[in-house]
Amino acid sequence: MSRGYDYLVVGAGFAGAVLAERLARAAGKRVLLIDRRDHIAGNAHDYYDAHGVLIHKYGPHIFHTNSDVVFEYLSRFTAWHAYEHRVLSMVDGQLVPVPINLDTINAIYGLALTEAEAEEFLRSVAEPVGEVRTSEDIIVSRVGRLLFEKMFRGYTRKQWGLEPRELDATVAGRIPFRTNREARYFTDRHQAMPARGYTALFEAMLDHPDIDIELGVSYEEARRMAHRELIFCGPVDEFFGHALGRLPYRSLRFEFDTAEGGLRQPTGTINYPNDHAYTRTTEFKHLTGQASAYSTICTEYPQAEGDPYYPIPRPDNAALYQRYAELARATPGVHFVGRLGTYRYYNMDQVVAQALTLFERLTGLPALTGLAEPAAAPAAG
Repeated sequence: MSRGYDYLVVGAGFAGAVLAERLARAAGKRVLLIDRRDHIAGNAHDYYDAHGVLIHKYGPHIFHTNSDVVFEYLSRFTAWHAYEHRVLSMVDGQLVPVPINLDTINAIYGLALTEAEAEEFLRSVAEPVGEVRTSEDIIVSRVGRLLFEKMFRGYTRKQWGLEPRELDATVAGRIPFRTNREARYFTDRHQAMPARGYTALFEAMLDHPDIDIELGVSYEEARRMAHRELIFCGPVDEFFGHALGRLPYRSLRFEFDTAEGGLRQPTGTINYPNDHAYTRTTEFKHLTGQASAYSTICTEYPQAEGDPYYPIPRPDNAALYQRYAELARATPGVHFVGRLGTYRYYNMDQVVAQALTLFERLTGLPALTGLAEPAAAPAAG
């Protein structure tokens, strides 16, 4: 670490890695990429456990996007395993599809509605809401009180530690409601998983002579290194020493259970909105398509303390972030990006898009400048 750098990039997750790769490969910049964890790939980091099962260390990460640019960019560093995510929810002892669809409605109400009848039925049970402000407002105004209580209220309280009426409408606004039998969780144009995993994708992305990587290093340790500009992907309030107060996050605790044999649950993820302290279980072999003599299930327990995962979308938190954003705009030579840097709950593809946009703004170059051909498909088996 003796040479000066054009950019110091703090955080080796999607935002930081994309910017490091683009600045080095496309713009010819010298980049030092650091992370205080001992690995790259941020929360998308995956690895093979003691039984040889490819697991996601920080819970399931399912890639999906409608952006051709994002998909084309990532395809330069990975081949893909086709995968369309499906989720079931345990409600009153039966598994029903999530998001709500025709089968969910019929199962919970004990009906046999057609698609056209379901649309009229939901209109009949929906509760009028004057101004939609909260997550409770948006759900009861679309599907009524019973489905809200059975499918959403308990899950939300566990996930966020708050009642749905205490959360901004944008939280529930991400959830589709269907009256057909579409059972895929996402309907994006591109749905797939990195064929060799996320960590392998990041390794290919960061394999460049003008990128130096230092792991297990904090920003306070690395800031002494000579650099012209800084890209900060960590918590924006932490950068400013929490001078205006702490931005609140929800965290997660994960438990992993591995057993010998085939698949252990019918879909990749099962939600538990009303029972147990956990919110969901995910079986990774559904996601990865891995052939293995063992299978691992991850169980998620939301909690208040721990690594910051989810910015909590409430008006007072948004107002506090705006004050930090003003400090960020007034800080020359520093660029804030990613979930933590901009206090937004972004999907992975949105983080990649945000990073590509920042690259274009910093360099004036098109996002996909100087890319090689897409990664070759992996050998069968």
